[in-house]
Amino acid sequence: MPNPPRPRAAALIATATLLSASLAACGSDAHHDVDLPSQKLSWKDCPAPAESEGGGDAPSPLPGGAQWQCATMKAPLDWDKPKGDTIGIALIRARASGPESKRVGSLIFNFGGPGGSGVTSLPAFASDYAKLRTRYDLVSFDPRGVGRSAGVKCETDDQLDDYFQQDATPDDAAERKELVDNTKTFNTACEKNSGKVLPHVRTTDAARDMDLMRQVLGDDKLHYFGISYGTELGGVYAHLFPKHVGRAVFDGVVDPTQDSEQSSLGQAKGFQLALDNYAKDCTSKAEECPVGSTPQEVKDKIAKLLKDLDSDPIPGVFPRDLTQTAATNGIAQSLYSKDFWQYLTEGLQQAYEGDGKILMMLSDSMNGRNDDGRYSNIQAANVAINCADDKPRYTVKDIEEKLPEFRSASPLFGDYLAWGMIGCTDWAVDGAFDHPDVSAPGSAPILVVGNTGDPATPYEGARKMVEALGRGVGVELTYKGQGHGAYDSDSACVHRTVNAYLLDGTVPKEGTVCS
Repeated sequence: MPNPPRPRAAALIATATLLSASLAACGSDAHHDVDLPSQKLSWKDCPAPAESEGGGDAPSPLPGGAQWQCATMKAPLDWDKPKGDTIGIALIRARASGPESKRVGSLIFNFGGPGGSGVTSLPAFASDYAKLRTRYDLVSFDPRGVGRSAGVKCETDDQLDDYFQQDATPDDAAERKELVDNTKTFNTACEKNSGKVLPHVRTTDAARDMDLMRQVLGDDKLHYFGISYGTELGGVYAHLFPKHVGRAVFDGVVDPTQDSEQSSLGQAKGFQLALDNYAKDCTSKAEECPVGSTPQEVKDKIAKLLKDLDSDPIPGVFPRDLTQTAATNGIAQSLYSKDFWQYLTEGLQQAYEGDGKILMMLSDSMNGRNDDGRYSNIQAANVAINCADDKPRYTVKDIEEKLPEFRSASPLFGDYLAWGMIGCTDWAVDGAFDHPDVSAPGSAPILVVGNTGDPATPYEGARKMVEALGRGVGVELTYKGQGHGAYDSDSACVHRTVNAYLLDGTVPKEGTVCS
């Protein structure tokens, strides 16, 4: 079934532009005789992104004319066999704009997912980090299993069109069987096409890649900016390599104490809160809200739309129809950022008139589908990494027993997120843990930024991350706002506080609040 919106910021890139090639599973496998930390990277001007990274044009030059540079780092396929086969990890960087004497080092970004391509995300968001570039080389990468880094491949583009059209909230035994069968077919395709890499895409593997990256880039410490799932990756890195942590920021924070069920339930509450806030915002303005006169009416009309679409889809992006699942997916995507609420309003207006194009384009963005019908591998990688990490496996009976709690958390998203937990059933690789270990005694301070209105990684996760990192490590910064993450907001306070820490090493007072 279509994966529910697991924590990620990278998906926002496609949405920001949506309205205005298959790779080998393991890259080039080879036994190596060189010491990997001493390898020399061959930096060159960046090509256009591969289809697995989302396609599009090569990144535009930076202000001042500097070019983005790309390289490939060799890493062990299996970190338990570091002298065995290798895979290529795709990297991108922008050299520091300030004087070399002021340079701190490299600042490595992970924008979330899991499954988001850092090679495409960093140029898309680069203007947000221009201040940080004065003292850092900005660096990001496609984590293993993603894009050009041994990207996981499952189904073809045509098969994915069908896969994402299916009913992800079954109402009877026949629909439940179809959902289970389609999930099994998808998972079997992943094993057939990418079986060699599937056991090696865990978050712990990516964390070890980052420490190798630190060494290859010539840094004594890892300076890091993790967003959404990137906060979990950063926490796992800090646990494995606490003495190597430099200046690190976690933004849009995953709760590291939750298992996959608790995470999905938390998201149900988070997206419901975001929908409530959207409805209040729309109906509180001077002009008339075009999708309802009161917050409750807005939500009631959305619920009716979804109920009607369950039996009678409407035209979407030709030749596909907007189904109940695609509409739910599109609504969820629009709630990732307050900037996208306008698209939700426009999409709902159109849908009430029988035109599902905008909501379906939002859903396509969530699923990594380009307007030419080709998919990035964001969803395949998302499933592969989550299923390699998460130990629980759920049956239809398990989901049915949990539905009342999920529906109580969110009348709109509850069923959708509950049934999403069946995605790892019959997966080829066992999950590694119930939840990640991020305890990091001895680490340098890590700035943990929580957003009170975050739908995908609810605010409470920031405090849980601080506690799990351990005494003297996590330092919490609260942003009273909307959307997924805080640094990409318009808050001057957040920018000032984060920049002071990354640029000058100034640790803010615990409990600092920005609005």
